Amino acid sequence: MFVKVFEDKLSLSRAAAEHAASALIRAIHDHNGARIIVATGASQLDFLEALTKGENIDWRRVEMFHLDEYIGLSITHPASFRKYLLDHLIRKTGITQLHFLDGNSDPREVILRTGKSLKSAPVDIAFVGIGENGHLAFNDPPADFQTNEPYLIVNLDEACRRQQVGEGWFKDLSEVPRQAISMSVRQIMKAREIVVVVPDARKAEAVKLCFEGEISPMAPASILRTHSNATVYLDKDSASSLDSGTLAAFAPAA
Repeated sequence: MFVKVFEDKLSLSRAAAEHAASALIRAIHDHNGARIIVATGASQLDFLEALTKGENIDWRRVEMFHLDEYIGLSITHPASFRKYLLDHLIRKTGITQLHFLDGNSDPREVILRTGKSLKSAPVDIAFVGIGENGHLAFNDPPADFQTNEPYLIVNLDEACRRQQVGEGWFKDLSEVPRQAISMSVRQIMKAREIVVVVPDARKAEAVKLCFEGEISPMAPASILRTHSNATVYLDKDSASSLDSGTLAAFAPAA
């Protein structure tokens, strides 16, 4: 794993988007297509805005998998991740190969169907973030590091649900669903490459916990440290609690 720190959220997002675009183009060239996993949330907006403006990406040859989705939330709800992906990625690029997690359908059937498609071939690139509680996708602490199932039904902890209110997706905690479908930790880690976008001061303590504490289910995103081709993009705010030695240890080779 490598860590890169930028002056602000916008420069972080643009650099991560350049990296992602290059990885997509390379995967399309090498494998005649790119299979990707896409995260959602407020922290990913600038990144996706920059990525969708990139040139020379043949989005017709990109197959997209949904990372997570609330159970019981309509696609028309402002917090729906399906709506988010339609608004911020799919309609802007014209992706036609996509696998949505329909939170309004039987979640077990959705898990089986989408998981079968996901396991049919390797994933080239995963775009992910880190939650304020250190979660990876909707794998809240203590996360399941053992299951080989591609998707899980998970219970959302209060810290995760409060983050969704804080980001403005819901008016209050009572509106936030208590369950979601989430890609499993092991499935995320199977991606050939992982691009991690983590801006903002509100993520600083989670970043410190995951990159300076133990690799543990209590800090789900800490598992990223074991991936040989993961790059974490931070800004000065999200990196503000990290020791200089940590940054030096995870710095890319010159």
